[in-house]
Amino acid sequence: MQLRNLPYIFLGSTKYSGDILESLLQKGCIPKAIFSIPEYFSISYSKTQVRNYNFYDFEALAKQNGIPFYWVDQSTPLQLYADKIREWRLEFMLVAGWYYKIPPSIYALSKLGAFGFHSSLLPKYAGGAPLVWAMINGESKSGVTLFQMQEQMDNGDIIMQESFDIAFSDTIQEVLHKSTQCAIAMSLKLFDKDYCITFTPQNAKQEYYPQRSPSDGEIDLSWDSTRLYNFIRAQSSPYPGAFIKTIDGKKLVIDEAHIQLESSGGGGFNKVLVASFAA
Repeated sequence: MQLRNLPYIFLGSTKYSGDILESLLQKGCIPKAIFSIPEYFSISYSKTQVRNYNFYDFEALAKQNGIPFYWVDQSTPLQLYADKIREWRLEFMLVAGWYYKIPPSIYALSKLGAFGFHSSLLPKYAGGAPLVWAMINGESKSGVTLFQMQEQMDNGDIIMQESFDIAFSDTIQEVLHKSTQCAIAMSLKLFDKDYCITFTPQNAKQEYYPQRSPSDGEIDLSWDSTRLYNFIRAQSSPYPGAFIKTIDGKKLVIDEAHIQLESSGGGGFNKVLVASFAA
C-alpha cells in the first residue's frame, strides 16, 4: 500500500486513539500536531471532574516523534489554537476517543473538515459509550464508522464503515480490540493513494444513547441471567466494572461471569449465573 502525505492533525485521548495514531506513524503518516485531553478533566455533563479510564499518554508519543503537542480542556479549548491550525493548511482533522464537541469554526479551518471515528454502525448507537450499550443490549454485531463531523453529534456524512461480530463470550476488552483493528485498517485506507474520499449521507434517524459514569454500573438483581451477564461483561476491565452495593454501603465489583445450566430435577435445567469478584 502506497500512502499519501496528507497534512492533518490528530485529536485523541484514549488507548483506542493511541493505537490508531501509532499505526499511522509507523507508516509515515505524520500529523502536523497532536491534541489531547488530560486523564482527569471537566465536562458539561458532570459537576465534578471525570476520569478517562482508557487514557493514553499522547504527550510522550509526541515527544518521541518530534510532533507539536497541545492539551485541551475547558480552560484551554480548541478555539485558542485557531490561528495555528489555520497556518497548517490542513486537508482534514482526524478525531478518535475525543470527549469535547468540536466547534464548526474549528473544523472549517481544514479543507475537508474533521473526520471522526465512532464505534458503532451509525446511525445506530450514536452518542456515548456505543460498545458498552451494544453489549448491554445483547447485540451480536457492531462496527466502526468514519464520518465527516457536523454540529449535530454523530450526524455527519459517512466516509466508510466496517462491521465485526460480538461473540456471546466476548468481554468489552475483546470488543474494544475488534473495534480498534477496524479503525486502524480504515485510517490506513484513508491515506491510500488509490482511495478517493467520498461522503454518503446517513439514511436514517440517529439512535442516541447517553454517556455513562461508574455509578451506572450498579446491578439490578431483578434482571434475568442473560441480562445480568451482558451487563457485567460490557463493563469489565478496563472499565470500572458492574457492582452490587452491600448492606454496609460498599461496592462489590463483579469482574466476570458466565451462565451454566444446572439440573432442576425431573430432567429439566435452570440457567445459573456464576460470577467472579474483583480483587
